[in-house]
Amino acid sequence: MTSLKGRDIISIRDLSKEEIELILSEADKMLPIAEGRETSEILRGKILATLFFEPSTRTRLSFETAMLRLGGGVIGFSTTEGTSVMKGESLSDTIKVVEGYADVIVIRHPYEGSAKLAAEVSAKPVINGGDGAGQHPTQTLLDLYTMKREAGGIDDKIIVLLGDLKYGRTVHSLSYALALFNTEIRLVSPPSLKMPEEIIRDLKELGAKVKEYTSLKEAIRGADILYVTRIQKERFPDPTEYIKVAGSYRIDLTILRDVKESLIIMHPLPRVDEIAPDVDKTKHAKYFIQSFYGVPVRMAILKLILVG
Repeated sequence: MTSLKGRDIISIRDLSKEEIELILSEADKMLPIAEGRETSEILRGKILATLFFEPSTRTRLSFETAMLRLGGGVIGFSTTEGTSVMKGESLSDTIKVVEGYADVIVIRHPYEGSAKLAAEVSAKPVINGGDGAGQHPTQTLLDLYTMKREAGGIDDKIIVLLGDLKYGRTVHSLSYALALFNTEIRLVSPPSLKMPEEIIRDLKELGAKVKEYTSLKEAIRGADILYVTRIQKERFPDPTEYIKVAGSYRIDLTILRDVKESLIIMHPLPRVDEIAPDVDKTKHAKYFIQSFYGVPVRMAILKLILVG
């Protein structure tokens, strides 16, 4: 019997396909509570600490909503302003202090490897809410859940990953998970933002079918899911490099003329201008329901870690 009780969730690669499926089926049970149609007190008396050293809207608020919907409490910060970090306190000292106040910690940090360090220091379970260009496992789980609900499953689908594949932690985590589900992964990006070679190598070793494209029109043909990412200005060492590639690929109604009826479009948000606003009204657009699905999925994770 699979159990996640007391576990850290630092990388999607720490989870087996069976564990991922357990979280997704638990999320189904959480859906009516997430929508406010039912109530639950299963985490009454438990406290979640949200340590956000980097800006976040959806990850932080959906974790807080998840905890509150299950009857638990939340402490934490959403900026280092006003915390001892500003006085030079080390990350490991911050974690050691906070673990005395909470039952589970969610951390978002600009440096890759910071969540792993937090987990090594903390006796309480740690969940990675995004570390630099590294991993964002709970985003991946809500992405998979969206595919399960809105595309009728994950296995055997053709999935296009579009945009910043070099720095985008969401696509790094997601592609590893998709490799477990016998999918065809089509990668579309500007040449300077290609998926790192070592990740492509890993995916092929895991048995995934991976194809690289520069033409979106070609890649989208016959696809079941289009996953769009923002080209992240803040990840570019050189602003001129950013200006060159921003706007390379934009999803608008013209692009959608020749796609499959059932194609779903996803985006981890925030979007800048990579998806035209008039796409929002089409039946393909699933990015707002995708962001809501963060609540039942994070409820499932918190419940499985804290209660089993």
